[in-house]
Amino acid sequence: MSIAIRIDEELYDQAKRTALAESRTVPLQIAYWAKLGKLALENPDLPIEFIRDILIAKNMNEHETFSFEE
Repeated sequence: MSIAIRIDEELYDQAKRTALAESRTVPLQIAYWAKLGKLALENPDLPIEFIRDILIAKNMNEHETFSFEE
């Protein structure tokens, strides 16, 4: 389900540039920033870069499967 919202044009333009660089759509870029900001507010003791790296690692793990040989 999607919901239309109004955002500042400058924020949209920044999201558009970043989305292009990071191979995301503008809505996904804004959702990513929102998720990152929410997690940062919930974990003020953690550096934002650390939280970002955790999200990147989590995303990579969801798309990779590992098999260990015995």
